[in-house]
Amino acid sequence: MDSIKGLIDLAASPPVAFTLSIVVFFTLFRSRWPWTRGGGLTMLGVGVAGLVFGLSDDELRRRVAEPDNLPIVGLVFVVGFFVWLAMSKAWANDEATERGDPTLEESERDDRVLTWPDLVFVELIAAILLTVALVVWSLLVPAPLEGPANPALAPNPSKAPWYFVGLQELLVYFDPWLAGVVIPGLIVFGLLAIPYMDRNPRGNGYYTFRERRPEILLFLFGFLVLWCQLIVVGTFVRGPNWSFYGPFESWEPARVAGTATISLSEALWVRLLGVGLPGSWLLRELPGLLVVGLWFVGLPVLALRSPWLREQRERLGRVRFHTVVFLVAVMGLLPLKMYARWLFHLQDIVHLPELLLSL
Repeated sequence: MDSIKGLIDLAASPPVAFTLSIVVFFTLFRSRWPWTRGGGLTMLGVGVAGLVFGLSDDELRRRVAEPDNLPIVGLVFVVGFFVWLAMSKAWANDEATERGDPTLEESERDDRVLTWPDLVFVELIAAILLTVALVVWSLLVPAPLEGPANPALAPNPSKAPWYFVGLQELLVYFDPWLAGVVIPGLIVFGLLAIPYMDRNPRGNGYYTFRERRPEILLFLFGFLVLWCQLIVVGTFVRGPNWSFYGPFESWEPARVAGTATISLSEALWVRLLGVGLPGSWLLRELPGLLVVGLWFVGLPVLALRSPWLREQRERLGRVRFHTVVFLVAVMGLLPLKMYARWLFHLQDIVHLPELLLSL
């Protein structure tokens, strides 16, 4: 039993867990979707069995049972269920359109009901049941309220509410102005831009994956791998001093946050070349500026020349295509910075204390 827990703790380490999540994500969507059929029940059974096994450990059971963390456990299963539901319907519709049969939505047109009183009545009953469930929840689970804030006695770890834990995790890898302002702003902009970027009339009004494969993959990758996973990591894996702990490891406050980090300019000029940092900020940060420039300029150039993206270029047009490529480049910065931090202890690609600017 202890050996199994040790393997799980090892697999939960940031580089391994994040790599596994990427591999599993693209493997599921690359396959012929067996998980949207009977495989979905198998995955649910594995998840429930893993939760039951985890609750047998006192340390993990204590974390899961905290009132703040209970909604996160539900979030994992609820998000998984609705992704499965949407993809199973999309798979069924794509198979139906290939055979020339009507989609699920078209076959259900004869079952339509009036908004009043049928739909309103069902919604009223659902609202009553949800209210009862929330009242029962509030009676059974105590509210996680603490005493008045004391600046001289901060909890360790000090965590944001669950809906901001992902942003708090981003602060580990990016400067606050990026993690707290720029990246959330671009996320909102990207979500608002979806209807204007994707104007494909096919697939409107019914679930489909074939007609919107790149859009769905990008959205789900950003939502599941780069957002929901950060919430789970910040909730259950980040412990005292914001250090990483395995699911079955005890949260010892004496553990330090990790190895000291360096910037790209320090790694190049000081550690690799051994000549010291140049006095000019432009020369000092020239390697980082080149890396950022190559990323944001080279990626669009490759996208323009890629034969695999020819259909998307013709369908979107130049302006919308470059907008999508820019948003994808920004989204790609997060896994790159995470791996750079984990593997090379690299914190800043561009660090300009003269301008209070870091990337």
